[in-house]
Amino acid sequence: MGIVIQLDVMMAKRKIGLMELAEKVNITPANLSILKNNKAKAIRFSTLEEICRALDCQPGDIIEYVKE
Repeated sequence: MGIVIQLDVMMAKRKIGLMELAEKVNITPANLSILKNNKAKAIRFSTLEEICRALDCQPGDIIEYVKE
């Protein structure tokens, strides 16, 4: 499996929707959806930083390594 994005879990905990988070992070809803659904191949540190700022969390709260 490798790297798993748990963005949907953190969004639910913070009670924030995709459109609202996309606006706060200044990313398109389509790109945020790709990230949220584990379809992204990469993420910029600046985007990760903005997501963590908007959700008041640490990168480890939304990114997890799962052994294959």
